[in-house]
Amino acid sequence: MTPRTTLPADLAVALPAGAGCGRDGGSVPDDHHQPAASGAAAPADRPTPLSATDLPTPRRPAGPPKRPTDNRPAGVVAGWITRGGSGPCYGLMDENGTEYAVYGPNAGELRKGDLVTLRLTARDRSVDCGPGIPMRIIEE
Repeated sequence: MTPRTTLPADLAVALPAGAGCGRDGGSVPDDHHQPAASGAAAPADRPTPLSATDLPTPRRPAGPPKRPTDNRPAGVVAGWITRGGSGPCYGLMDENGTEYAVYGPNAGELRKGDLVTLRLTARDRSVDCGPGIPMRIIEE
């Protein structure tokens, strides 16, 4: 009897119904499997390995990074729309919890809860867009 490899349940469900079947719908006998592309056949008691080399093992970091690893260009803010609509005023809460009152007359429809990345610049308070740091969307 030839040993068989067992698949995890979630992988077995993902396989198509015809996986492992022959051309005529019947099963393919074990003695008709083909050797690996490298020409080296696996021993009869073990399946063919997927790779001839072991995966590298990453080292544990010595400590936290000295500089932020998610730097963005100056003026670029990522966050969630808190006051949406067709504009020109929106509310934006960035990833650090800072609230912005954003003015963008040509920004179009932004829905509440949308995750956005915007290029912003300071603006005067001539237009009241609600609570938060007044900013204007730079259009590119």
